[in-house]
Amino acid sequence: MDVLLDTHTLLWAVDDPTKLGTTAAATLRDGNNTLQLSMASVWEIGIKYGKQKLPLSLPFRQWIDQAIAALDIRLLNITVDHIERHVQLAGYHGDPFDRMIAAQSLVRGIPLISVDPKLDAYGVTRIWN
Repeated sequence: MDVLLDTHTLLWAVDDPTKLGTTAAATLRDGNNTLQLSMASVWEIGIKYGKQKLPLSLPFRQWIDQAIAALDIRLLNITVDHIERHVQLAGYHGDPFDRMIAAQSLVRGIPLISVDPKLDAYGVTRIWN
């Protein structure tokens, strides 16, 4: 099954896996699943790291490259279809990165691994506990 990781899911999976929900952790470990990460998440991590609001265990590029390799992640580019869906989403969630990730989950029809219950209002299939 294809699954999309929320930004915090990647951060916790790499640097603090004890924060992951039981089902989320099992989904990440299941080798039959294809883990996808939005380029919005890569951008969000880079912005927060650059502003020194997000400490990482390694410099940004090393951290993201190792995370992608360690979890065998496929990067999901942002398409016009994703942006169109993003524009259509109501403002339940104030974070544009989270709305983009929700839009990608909806357009692709794949579950989202996220602790954030605000995303449920968009109708995503959310995996966590």
